[in-house]
Amino acid sequence: MSYANQYPASFKNHIEKIAIVGASGQSGSYIVDALLKTGKHKVTAITRADSNSKFPAGVEVKRVDYDDQSSLVEALQGQEALIITMGIMAPQDQQTKLIEAAAAAKIAWIVPNEFGGDNANESLLRDIPINAVKAQYREHIEKLGVSSWIGICCNFWYDYSLSLGNFSIDIKNRTATLWDDGNTRINTSTLPQVGLGVANLLNLKVLPDNEQDTSPCLANYKNKFVYIASFCLSQREMLASVLRVTNATEEDWKIDYRPVEEVFKEGVEKFQKGDFRGMLSGMYARNFFKDNAGNYGLTRGLDNEKLGLPKEDLDEFTKVAVEAVENGEVANF
Repeated sequence: MSYANQYPASFKNHIEKIAIVGASGQSGSYIVDALLKTGKHKVTAITRADSNSKFPAGVEVKRVDYDDQSSLVEALQGQEALIITMGIMAPQDQQTKLIEAAAAAKIAWIVPNEFGGDNANESLLRDIPINAVKAQYREHIEKLGVSSWIGICCNFWYDYSLSLGNFSIDIKNRTATLWDDGNTRINTSTLPQVGLGVANLLNLKVLPDNEQDTSPCLANYKNKFVYIASFCLSQREMLASVLRVTNATEEDWKIDYRPVEEVFKEGVEKFQKGDFRGMLSGMYARNFFKDNAGNYGLTRGLDNEKLGLPKEDLDEFTKVAVEAVENGEVANF
């Protein structure tokens, strides 16, 4: 590994200029907010020429044509890091175009469109097709040989997923289907924690100051994953939080049980028939298998402390989800 003291005094050992795709999106908006709050970064939003997205003050906006690679390269010139956050239904070649443009613009660091489960876990790569696709993007970055990638492993967004019923807990109708016995735990992260995690990551030094410096730096995560989480929860613990927040009891709910592997298999079969919801249900269920694939805090360890991430209050974020449901704001959460 190189050290900062090996470079001339003019060497800048931190990232200042950061471009982000999806800056107004579900996770992107939280990332932008956290980056701006550091006061140490110049943030540029990369957006389509015909986009009507609004961005906060302090964000430079560059409009691009994804069918014109030169416009992408021009927009990325001078940037030191590129964050890619895109919806699950975004065209698959869009990220490839961004990665290739980043290489042409000589961007050193890419945070690709990961923001999910442990995509270094071979069993998840095998069982969840979208994870295998993400691996191809990481491989493409390495093959081009210009940029380094850092993957954000945060698993499902707790507040968002709970409001949508993706944990098989339906807040509006007060029904829950617990998989197996409902006691298998997985890691999950709130949207603010994801935003802060990315901001604090890119706020690290690029290199250690010298051989004695053991503090965290970006070089530690070169072509690796960063593991962050807000909570490690079972469905039962999620449901218990919902009951506390809504002042309800289990007697007020209809609760049943299903084998988690059966739910996963059913989801895969639906997806194979073109049902997108099948992929979602299968993906969530797969993380609750008893192999701890969804509990990467246990199998990998978390980087929360290294990134200075706070401990969060579970019921506070359960309340966020409950209020989103009660106010009919889930679609725009």
